[in-house]
Amino acid sequence: MRKRFAVLALISATSMLATAPAYADSAAQQTRTLSFRGMTLKIPADWKVHRRGDTVVVVTGLLCRKPEAFAPDCESFWIFGPKAYANVPVGGGSITYTGKSQFHPFSGVIPCPYNSRLSWMHGEKASYRGLRQVGPGHKAQYTVWPNTCVTNDTGRVTSKWDQREWFLPKSRILVVDAWNTYGLPSVLKRATWS
Repeated sequence: MRKRFAVLALISATSMLATAPAYADSAAQQTRTLSFRGMTLKIPADWKVHRRGDTVVVVTGLLCRKPEAFAPDCESFWIFGPKAYANVPVGGGSITYTGKSQFHPFSGVIPCPYNSRLSWMHGEKASYRGLRQVGPGHKAQYTVWPNTCVTNDTGRVTSKWDQREWFLPKSRILVVDAWNTYGLPSVLKRATWS
């Protein structure tokens, strides 16, 4: 009798779930569009977009004190056009991003993305290089750069993380993600182009 009751309870619960209103899950799947230099992305509706010149900061979490590219304590990824990745000041001169070294728009000490009281030590050698699809007919140079956060006084390593970069040289777009944003590779893969 117990087995029969358990089977009936399971069937009843399954039928209740099957008839549950679909709107309960629809809020989590709502999207909006983000267009930049001919590329259109469908992003989750709760991601917040901040544009400034040739830079877009997409805040993906609740934590964000200052929605700017490379601002510490701001869960986000960044999209740059050529005005933002060309003539980057480095060591008293300037360079244009090519993908051969990690993108970093400043020279000098930068706060760690996850903790503004720590310093960001960027990696000199990529841990991965390859191509990634960014919508039909567009492939990005995809590079993963290992980084560390260190204490300012002793230089002790407190955490390690990767910066991911998608560079589309023909479309002149660079996407940079220091937060390992969940779902971003899929969002980029499903991009559309005009």
